[in-house]
Amino acid sequence: MQRVSMICTDLHSCLSPILVKYDPSQVVVVRDSKVELSPSVSALFSAHLVLETDESRKGIESVERIWDFLLEHHVTRSGVLVAVGGGVLTDMAGFAAATYKRGIAYVNVPTTLLAMVDASTGGKTGFNYGGLKNSIGAFCQPVATVIYPPFLKTLPPHEFLSGFAEMLKTGLLESEGTTPRLWDRLLQYDLDQVESDEGLSPLIASCIAVKERIVAADPTEKGLRKALNLGHTFGHALEEIQMVNGQWSNGKWLHGYAVLYGMIAELYLSVSLLGCPREPLQQLTQLMLHYYGKPQCKCSDREQLIALMRQDKKNERTAEINCTLLRRIGEPVINQVITPSQAAEAWDYLFSL
Repeated sequence: MQRVSMICTDLHSCLSPILVKYDPSQVVVVRDSKVELSPSVSALFSAHLVLETDESRKGIESVERIWDFLLEHHVTRSGVLVAVGGGVLTDMAGFAAATYKRGIAYVNVPTTLLAMVDASTGGKTGFNYGGLKNSIGAFCQPVATVIYPPFLKTLPPHEFLSGFAEMLKTGLLESEGTTPRLWDRLLQYDLDQVESDEGLSPLIASCIAVKERIVAADPTEKGLRKALNLGHTFGHALEEIQMVNGQWSNGKWLHGYAVLYGMIAELYLSVSLLGCPREPLQQLTQLMLHYYGKPQCKCSDREQLIALMRQDKKNERTAEINCTLLRRIGEPVINQVITPSQAAEAWDYLFSL
């Protein structure tokens, strides 16, 4: 399991005690080109690789560049790779580390809200292949995940909203009985005052804690961890249709947007199939309409979307459609197989909003 997870106010002071355990010549970093590091943090690494990363570059070619970088700098199995960037980069760097020389240590330093609360925690790594999102990957836990909230100050609004969507997903899954519930705390967060609000770090910590509890109980997604896929069966189909159609130029197609749209579709099915109360669906719909806008697909895309859902890696049998639904907040139902007609009904509902 992941051995260190921390939120810090000084990146150098958090990384140093982790990296001092390694030979300095074996400590290397790969970072997103949009991220700048301070001179003191940069000095912690013997070699730097800078990558341009977005969903369209999340392929084998980028992973090969990381492998080549590790080989070029003679990194051994006792080395450590530090990944500084968003979820696309941490996914690929984690996979490269998991497979290079049969596995080296890696540290995640997520720089987007989405990566902080989702991609960098839990040990899922991988890349897109064959037009399908994350279809090649491995479970490999980082030795540490270091959360440095000041990175969020430079985040564009649509990137922040993308990450907040995954936080909302976590709030729907939280079942620890805290008062107030995480879901209610998230609904109370003022998305119009992000830059001046200091209440985000406790929410990030709560979301990470929920995910870590789930992952600890089911590290390789054989059961309970599938709850974290809420919104993702429909959401991944939306992402993949945009990959197929080459429509990644709009920030509205970030992962979190797709997951939020997917959650609305899956909450609709939760209401109709499992008797879930309508309130979470109504609350999430209001957030979508106010902050996220409507999905840029239409009913005529249904058949292509359903075909993509049949290829989802979460399906346990060929061509079936497997979802995570909710009986109520904090009570997910995993391995819920839905029919194509039920999927079509949920798509119609989403596109009618």
